[in-house]
Amino acid sequence: MEKAPQKTTIIGHLKENYRLYAIAFGIVIIAELIGTIQFSVGSALIVLYPMLFAIIISILFGKDVLGFLKKKEAKKASQLVLVAISPFMAKIGVMAGSNLPELVNVGPALVFQEFGTIGTMLFALPIALLLGLKREAIGATSSTNRDKDYGLICSKYGANSPEARGSLSIYIIGFLIGTTYLGLLASIVASFDFFHPLALAMASGIGSGVMMAAASSTLATIYPAYADQIVMLAGMSDMLSAITGIYFTLFISLPLVNKMYTWLEPKIGRRGKNISHNKSTESRISQ
Repeated sequence: MEKAPQKTTIIGHLKENYRLYAIAFGIVIIAELIGTIQFSVGSALIVLYPMLFAIIISILFGKDVLGFLKKKEAKKASQLVLVAISPFMAKIGVMAGSNLPELVNVGPALVFQEFGTIGTMLFALPIALLLGLKREAIGATSSTNRDKDYGLICSKYGANSPEARGSLSIYIIGFLIGTTYLGLLASIVASFDFFHPLALAMASGIGSGVMMAAASSTLATIYPAYADQIVMLAGMSDMLSAITGIYFTLFISLPLVNKMYTWLEPKIGRRGKNISHNKSTESRISQ
């Protein structure tokens, strides 16, 4: 007679994965001790946040560099991402409920900015397929892939799915070069003197606090007369992007990118050894 599988208790889980939690805690401490670093490149203000240093240290500790973390531990860490992001998702829900009057008063302009994701997707998905990505392209191109988006992808497809790997890749790239890129982009676009400073402030919010801070700080430096309004509008835009963006991804961009993938992949997708996909994942997509 087979023994019933034993349930893993919290204490047992902590004992089994103590190295993983200890390393994660140490990385957080080191990153926080480094703190936030700011410097200027021309008129652009570049901001490097502790999260960036935590990602770099984690990569160095990984199995492909220093090998301090083993492959088994890396897989377990990926499964815990959704647990770590859940409090942030709850925070977004609380923000939405407590700021409903403000969301109504600011009008539709900030809400409709999410439709810009469709343009990015139409451009990025074909390129991803031409580069040889498979279902990773869905996670990578369906949104801006910030915390809320990655949490949604992990919840829908699983933390070990190709979609989650694609989303996580863009998430990391966003931290590595996103803040620098948006700071420089804000400076370059402002130099054209074509858009109103407040319109640029609204465009700074993409649902990522660090990227919004980099862009809005640059704009506030360039337009000191509008500094307070820029910071306020950028923050409101970022909050709305975080609140509305998850619903836009869930109901519009994710179904659309799945349809595009089904149509484009047989036509332009590169064929190779990694063409096989998880059948259960594909069946969920078609639902």
